[in-house]
Amino acid sequence: MRNIHKRWGLGASLILAAGSLLALTTATTASAASSPNACGLQSRHGHIAGIVPAIGKCTSTASGALFRANIPASDPAKGTPPLLFNGGSVMMAGADIPLVVTPIFWNPAGHPMSEAYKAVLQKYLTAVSLASGTFNNVFSVLNEYYGTNGQIHYKVSRDVPINDTDPLPASGCTVASNDTTNIYADHTGYDACLDDAQLQAEINNVTAARFLPHDLTHIYVLYLPKAVESCFNPGSTLTAANACTINHQPSAAYCAYHSEATSSAVYANMPFPIYDSPVGFTCGTEKNFGTIESPNANPDADVEVSPTSHEISEAITDPDTMTGWFDSSGNEIGDDCAYIFGPTQGNPGQLFNQTIAGFHFLTQEEFSNKDFAVTGGGCVQGAKDEAP
Repeated sequence: MRNIHKRWGLGASLILAAGSLLALTTATTASAASSPNACGLQSRHGHIAGIVPAIGKCTSTASGALFRANIPASDPAKGTPPLLFNGGSVMMAGADIPLVVTPIFWNPAGHPMSEAYKAVLQKYLTAVSLASGTFNNVFSVLNEYYGTNGQIHYKVSRDVPINDTDPLPASGCTVASNDTTNIYADHTGYDACLDDAQLQAEINNVTAARFLPHDLTHIYVLYLPKAVESCFNPGSTLTAANACTINHQPSAAYCAYHSEATSSAVYANMPFPIYDSPVGFTCGTEKNFGTIESPNANPDADVEVSPTSHEISEAITDPDTMTGWFDSSGNEIGDDCAYIFGPTQGNPGQLFNQTIAGFHFLTQEEFSNKDFAVTGGGCVQGAKDEAP
């Protein structure tokens, strides 16, 4: 595996690292042994990056994500910007080479996934595709970056979604007894747990059956069903030695991540979104706006849109999690702006900050080296009308 010994990357959309927290809470500080990974896991771990941290009950002085009336043209970033180039290839390089995004909805028997949930996510990916070449959404920010294989040009092609009904394998990681309830807003919990190697195996199975390529022009976005926990490693979820989706254990860490599989498939792990959780951590917007903002009237899907944007953007600019673009702390393009949304439009409860191909979405901003050099901010909603 080309990247198996790499640092676990910051690309994971929602690791609960203290340096990535954007919303303040005042919970008491736990001991190092019992503190969740969400409050201290580093931005990278082995071959996994782009970790989107969950936010919640960690003591932090971070700021910048909360809604405010007078928001500047760009927002202050976290991490240690600017982003630095580390000598490798990028995705979406070349004006005539689109990035093919293939959503895989894994919903086996016993783990249903609503068609409405899939529809919103498909609408988002379709809108991103239709808007290719424009300069007013977060994907246009990527145009300023490059790799050894050329300049990035915003050109996305959404492939036919895959409805994956393969049965879940036997759990590679162990669901703790107190994680079978009180994880989701409806107080349900997990009944299965899959480790990263199992997710890679499923992506390999699905793509091999359809003769789909593994290269830098394709990314496979794997959406997991509700009730399925995921972890970086197999085995116990009871200690911080592992890093998992939100749970009641010290392993509680992330909402999503991206990586490159042993087979060179670039992929994103997108667990079912958790918000308004009894655990006290969230992947949603209630810490920013006081409620879950749902411009498409489907809170699950609307929460999932932002980490989807985060992971795809980071995969484009740092596909192998090691030789692309990240700052001196290891933060990728999405990590420096995680949970920073900037100005919004619409009515409370349905706020949005991105209008893409005529559709409304709420996604975090992405980091611009250009803007950072000029304003000192860096987190922007799009390149506007600037040339790439």
